[in-house]
Amino acid sequence: MTLFRIAGKNIRKNFTNYFLYFASMIFSIVIYFTFVSLKYDNTIQSASDGSPKISSAFSGAAVVLIVFVAMFIWYSNSFFTRKRKKEVGLYSLLGVRKKQIGRMLFYENFLMGVLALIVGVALGFVLSRFFVMILMKVMGYGVIANFSISPAAIVNTVIVFMAITLLTSVQGYRLIYRFKLIELFHADQEHEKEPRSSVLIALLSVILIGFGYWLALQNLVTSKAWATLGLMLTPLVILITVILGTYLLFNTLTVTLLKLSRKNKKSYWKGLNLIGTSQLLYRMKGNARTLTVIAVLSATTLTAVGTAYSLYYNNRMNAEMANPNSFTFIGVDGKTTAKADQAIEQAAGHKVLYHESVPVLEVDADISGLKQNAGSMEQTYSVIASRDFNRLAKLQGRDDFVSLEGSEAAVLDPAYMEGISPDYVGSTVKLQGKGINEVIRFKALKEYTVLNLGTVYSTIVVGDEMFAALQPKAQTTTIEAYGISRQDKAKELTGQLQSILPEKAELSSFYDQYARGMESSGLLMFMGGFLGLVFLAATGSIIYFKQLTEASSDKARYLILHKIGVKKREIRKTVAKQVLFIFALPLAFGIAHCAVALMALSKLMMTSLVVPVVSCMGIYVCIYLVYYLLTVNSYYKIVTNVK
Repeated sequence: MTLFRIAGKNIRKNFTNYFLYFASMIFSIVIYFTFVSLKYDNTIQSASDGSPKISSAFSGAAVVLIVFVAMFIWYSNSFFTRKRKKEVGLYSLLGVRKKQIGRMLFYENFLMGVLALIVGVALGFVLSRFFVMILMKVMGYGVIANFSISPAAIVNTVIVFMAITLLTSVQGYRLIYRFKLIELFHADQEHEKEPRSSVLIALLSVILIGFGYWLALQNLVTSKAWATLGLMLTPLVILITVILGTYLLFNTLTVTLLKLSRKNKKSYWKGLNLIGTSQLLYRMKGNARTLTVIAVLSATTLTAVGTAYSLYYNNRMNAEMANPNSFTFIGVDGKTTAKADQAIEQAAGHKVLYHESVPVLEVDADISGLKQNAGSMEQTYSVIASRDFNRLAKLQGRDDFVSLEGSEAAVLDPAYMEGISPDYVGSTVKLQGKGINEVIRFKALKEYTVLNLGTVYSTIVVGDEMFAALQPKAQTTTIEAYGISRQDKAKELTGQLQSILPEKAELSSFYDQYARGMESSGLLMFMGGFLGLVFLAATGSIIYFKQLTEASSDKARYLILHKIGVKKREIRKTVAKQVLFIFALPLAFGIAHCAVALMALSKLMMTSLVVPVVSCMGIYVCIYLVYYLLTVNSYYKIVTNVK
């Protein structure tokens, strides 16, 4: 029998152990193939109006995916090789040279890689159209009917994954030369020492993580810590303290807590808790580095996916905040305005909900009287009357109005950030210009606007009498404001208005910003979601492989327990508890790190991220639960010899 045939036989024999690795490989290849196909396809570029975002975004995502998959395959291959030390030792004892054993392992890994590549490309070929439909849907475009697979995408995928497979196969070949025969036979009987614990280091781990969390949740503007460390250095300090704290926590604090749990004699001697606790204790230090990597990677993945989904989830709200009207533009002349009005009135599929012509004054102001103003001392404002503000606010569905007298004013600032924006209420500004010399005092702050930001300057509202006094002296323009039904479907109408109105009309539309937001946030969510699934599949597989390696070492111990009368139900219960501890630790701290990062981001974005973040975390936990159940089942079968 040739080495090639032996390699094929070994793959068939151990396929249950290889399954998750094989499935993760296939999934990675499918996603990479899809990304590359989207990059090369011209019909998608035309659907997005030639946007270069798609091609460059998928190029970047493909590089990230290649690096991660290469590391995952390398790591997994090392696990499989070490797991088969005894088998390799038997080959050596029978006189098979290391060169031949290395070649056999090379063939095994190479065959697995080629098989995964064939299945992955075939599945990618079938699923790419489905993935394109998802991408077009989340980006707000119509479904592409003539999407086709580029031969360049197939060649690219084959070359990249063949290169990765060859490199990892060579690594497996070289690994054989590092083993000594005596080590191979005693691999499962290697003496495990009880790890030392240190209360000081355990406390240090909690302090480091706590400090990182505290620093991340500080206000960027008012925090003395951020001011001292600087905006560039502080995120690095947060990253280092949290990662180091997580490693020390897994390496020392968990060991300390497991040792303390042994002092609870009632619980420790109940059932097989003695066995489970001891095995966790003796292997915790060996698992610390892997668990830290998985926790940090889980946190990074969840944060990235949560952020992308949050941007997508809040896109409509952000577009409405900046564009409370479907369209606004400056009425440059009667003929053009009438033509635009006719186009809006006759637009198929849309109903005009309201149309208001709002007189707006453009006035320069000295803003040195604004509290906490760190910018320029001069600014141009768009000024509207309180009656126009109240009318527009009502049409836009806001239960709000202003009542202003004399020199009182209200400022509209939808981008207001406490601590960064000026402290408006109670402050004064001096309106200046030809014949204008009025000091106004801000009575109220409205964290929204009633006119689209693309058409006007920063807007202030003054009383009707003040407006009437200023109007003859200031430059007056008329803003045409429209509200229409189905404004998120107004692509054709927006294009029509852009062709009718000159540039100086400063057309601003809800659809334009909404569509741009859908394109960028949808693209981010699509890539982040699929990359997150690849990372999750890989990290779940790594824990699975590590636990199966430990199961092989524990097999003899559990068989002895079964022979002396321990029921298989008790063994399964102990295995479930032991594996749960290993799965729950990185998941819990990954979620905690992610929650803090997104709380900080929520403060910065001034928006609630609860719904999108909880949704992402829920999906993440559910998928991890599937990996946990698979691991428990496989571990139990190994230690009880169940086929």
